[in-house]
Amino acid sequence: MAVLTPAAALPPDLGEILQRLPPSVQARLQENARRWAGWSPDQRRDFNHSAAQWDALSAAQRGERRERYLAWQALSAQERAQAQAAAARYAALPPDQQLALRAQFDAIDRSDRRGWLLGPALGADYPALQPLLAQMPEAQHGAMREALRAMTPMQRKDLAVLVQRTPPHDRQRLRSGLLATPAPNRGAWLSEELQR
Repeated sequence: MAVLTPAAALPPDLGEILQRLPPSVQARLQENARRWAGWSPDQRRDFNHSAAQWDALSAAQRGERRERYLAWQALSAQERAQAQAAAARYAALPPDQQLALRAQFDAIDRSDRRGWLLGPALGADYPALQPLLAQMPEAQHGAMREALRAMTPMQRKDLAVLVQRTPPHDRQRLRSGLLATPAPNRGAWLSEELQR
């Protein structure tokens, strides 16, 4: 594995390439090089071992792991704590109960399983909200996640009713309306939409 060193010690071609990278990427690479330089030989060996394991995964497996990592990063500290507490409770169960719960989870539709990546609250609501979230433009994902997290459980239930009532061709209008409505006004907006 090549280690980034000060620019003066880099091969000319690599030095030129690094200079063309955006400043944020250059900074990240320099930070990685500093971190690597501070590691002991054992830490470097462990990292190389982990990198080799990562490289041995299929593209699909790496994609799934990236998705889970990014989903974890998007959770609030409270949601992470809830997930960690649930994992600890699961780990404390007898093996037969763990297997039974694993089988139950594996029996859930793949789309609904992926919904749990949104965290404990949104994961539970995901099956009812999935038609609204399906085929949503990537640019709206972050804003929609924030909007749903800001809603109360009752508001998400009301939204789920609206989602079921709304024909597929009209769901973009529903998404746009939800995202355009300021958080303090969403309850009133939901009531109006439900009365239509």
